[in-house]
Amino acid sequence: MTTTTTPRPRLPLNTFGISFGTAGIAGTWTTAGDLLGAPAAIGEVLWAAAAVAWVVTIVRYLRRPGGIGAVVADLRHPVLGPFAALVPAVGSLLAVHVSTWAPTVGAVGVWAMLALTTAFGAWFVTDLLTTPRDPGTLHGGYLLPTVASSLLGAQALATIGHPALATGFFATGVLFWLLVGAVLLVRFATGPAIPAALLPTLAIVSAPPAVAGNAWWVLTAGAPSVVHTALAGTMVAFLLPHAFLVRRYLRSGFAIGFWAMTFTTAASATYGIRLLTSTDLGTLGIASAWVVVALATVIVGSIAMRSMGLFLQGPHDAATAAVPAADRRSSRSLD
Repeated sequence: MTTTTTPRPRLPLNTFGISFGTAGIAGTWTTAGDLLGAPAAIGEVLWAAAAVAWVVTIVRYLRRPGGIGAVVADLRHPVLGPFAALVPAVGSLLAVHVSTWAPTVGAVGVWAMLALTTAFGAWFVTDLLTTPRDPGTLHGGYLLPTVASSLLGAQALATIGHPALATGFFATGVLFWLLVGAVLLVRFATGPAIPAALLPTLAIVSAPPAVAGNAWWVLTAGAPSVVHTALAGTMVAFLLPHAFLVRRYLRSGFAIGFWAMTFTTAASATYGIRLLTSTDLGTLGIASAWVVVALATVIVGSIAMRSMGLFLQGPHDAATAAVPAADRRSSRSLD
């Protein structure tokens, strides 16, 4: 009698959005602890959860079939490939937090993740310049390897005491925000229509103002600046369209890909807290900041609860749900 084993399902790269979003909301609560007096333990628990999710996802991803060849194919995948940038991005966020109580260890982690980020970003840009792709494969995740990674790198470098180099990374992030953002706007406006499963990646398009704002805040130690005024206005302008997209999000069907919305939510909340508590609004500013914390926590928490439901159904269901439905046929070609 022979027994057959079901092959371990591939873990798509966008699954790293779980640890990315968790680290984001951990940063929100840490900022709330510093500026609003929120319990520090909440932030620390969330940071620990982000670290566990990051390590588990890496281990699970590397224990997949196909070996190094499959990993390389994933990196070249036109839809899921850009999400590889989340691996060092999460590592950088964790290292920055560690640096607050273990400076040397944290700094080593920041430099290591920065090297990975820079290498992948350079390779990604090279691939963009030399490999034409179907416009239908472009989505908000294309901002991750260049824009998000550069701006997070700037924040990390500023935190560990390298403001000059951080300014260079900040400028790089803004440059690619303009370049890649313009390409994406043309793609969305001219079609084809973005598949329902990739709809949550529209949230990533709204992330740069907040991520840039948080980086500039650390670079300038929170000093008032016209830059913050410009970024705050831009952040609001980029976030407002999502109010009109709520019904489409709800109708699209839940998948792990919804974690693409969480870091934008958390980064915007973190920047919002900083701005609201730095104004002369007094009690109104504090109350508004708490509303921002609560709203971000509810959004991220709701996505986390829905994700738990998928994992309780079984690992195969969760892994399948992480892959955009419109892309599964092309994904099979990577195996």
